[in-house]
Amino acid sequence: MDASTGPVDRRRTFAIISHPDAGKTTLTEKLLLMGGAIQLAGEVKGKRDRRQTRSDWMGIERERGISVVTSVMTFEYGGRIFNLLDTPGHEDFSEDTYRTLTAVDSAVMVIDAAKGIEDRTRKLFEVCRLRDIPIVTFVNKLDRETRDPFDLLDEIEKVLALDTVPMTWPIGRGRDFAGTYDIIARTVRRIDTDDAVIPVSGPNDPQIDGLTTPEAVASFREEMELIEGAGNGFDTDSFRQGHLTPVYFGSALRNFGVHDLIDALAAFAPSPRPQQAEGRVVEPTEEKMSGFVFKIQANMDPNHRDRIAFLRVCSGKLQRGMKAKLVRTGKPIPLSSPQFFFAQDRLLADEAFAGDVVGIPNHGTLRIGDTLTEGENLVFRGVPSFAPEILRRIRLQDPMKAKKLKEALQQMAEEGVVQVFLPQDGSPAIIGVVGALQLDVLKERMQVEYGLPIDFEPSRFTVCRWVTGTDKDALNMFVERHRSSMASDLDGAPVFMAPSAFELRYELDRAPTITASEIKDYQRQQAA
Repeated sequence: MDASTGPVDRRRTFAIISHPDAGKTTLTEKLLLMGGAIQLAGEVKGKRDRRQTRSDWMGIERERGISVVTSVMTFEYGGRIFNLLDTPGHEDFSEDTYRTLTAVDSAVMVIDAAKGIEDRTRKLFEVCRLRDIPIVTFVNKLDRETRDPFDLLDEIEKVLALDTVPMTWPIGRGRDFAGTYDIIARTVRRIDTDDAVIPVSGPNDPQIDGLTTPEAVASFREEMELIEGAGNGFDTDSFRQGHLTPVYFGSALRNFGVHDLIDALAAFAPSPRPQQAEGRVVEPTEEKMSGFVFKIQANMDPNHRDRIAFLRVCSGKLQRGMKAKLVRTGKPIPLSSPQFFFAQDRLLADEAFAGDVVGIPNHGTLRIGDTLTEGENLVFRGVPSFAPEILRRIRLQDPMKAKKLKEALQQMAEEGVVQVFLPQDGSPAIIGVVGALQLDVLKERMQVEYGLPIDFEPSRFTVCRWVTGTDKDALNMFVERHRSSMASDLDGAPVFMAPSAFELRYELDRAPTITASEIKDYQRQQAA
């Protein structure tokens, strides 16, 4: 790499998206191994005495072998600085994933070679499409029985409306899988020697003959004739606009094909991109520091009851010890100990540049969607909250701990684990979640982190919407008329609740000046 390359150009900030069990967490570990961030890879479903996946630090994640919160990991490889945001794979945590995707410049889409495009993959891809995020595709588990690679490419193109360009191609599949052929570089990677590549003259090079069975080699050569005949080349501009995806094949569990993937991110993935703010676009090369909070995480270290805000730096240079303006309040906030992360391991960040993700320790000052700047009243767009699909009341086993419960729920709500709604009639708080697994996480964290054993009770409400109106008098009348069905969220915004979707529609149809929304934009609400 050119020694003159600036700090912004060196950054690659990306997420990994996939359906559960496609191998995302395993691939995360292999990338970190390659970047020297860890020396020993854990196994998601390993035995009790094996080290668990380091990006899955919560007890419920280790127990179930899934990721339910976003981990941020920074590592260096080949002269580049990689910021890897590991997203929850389970659909019950789609809000957390959506917020994470506001903070990345590219994404790796992991596909199980036997299953192809699954429902969760498609939904996550649509979020990426909304933000024009470039996608690199990694077809995983080639060492098992797989579907035909051409079928997989065809499915990506038809289901996702995304052009595909295979960059590598498998030599054999399943038990006959021997490695991959790099179509552009004309090299072969063997499954047993992933670190080294073998230069060849082309698909017909005799060095390929002895790698696997004659039948598998013959099939490989036929497939390569079809690929070369198609003549579809890789176009960097089309990729960065989100229209085309380069496709790589491998096996994360065998640590195979990961070199190709990380080399592709270094070569093709964009450096930090401009970010849309209210009123203008912020360029990463601007001198003044700016950034936005896309995640809050409390109690990552159970010994220190800490609270970390994850900030995506959008421009300028963040320096340890500087003061930044919190735009929502207009007040300065000292950045005395910003941190880089690898899962639970931390390192003080003396300086960070556009594209970097840093943790800002704070005691409730920062919220999801907050903007920090060196003075300008910027507000970055696009960190939303979604109306929950499950509403519950909390039953506290020890009524004497009601005050502690209120404080713990506020922290969980600020963190984005749940949404908390305070009914205006003074009845107990109602919590909202997207999926039932979030309730399990809340129950465990309340017990482990706060010593609060809780249970859940049904609420008479099943749906809710944020309500606004251009006519303040009409909005106030609506709120007063439906007082027993009204609540306030964490920011004090009015929320209308109903026992059924039918009753929700009925009441809103009778109030034509009232606007009901399933999505609340954090920035607009907080900047108002």
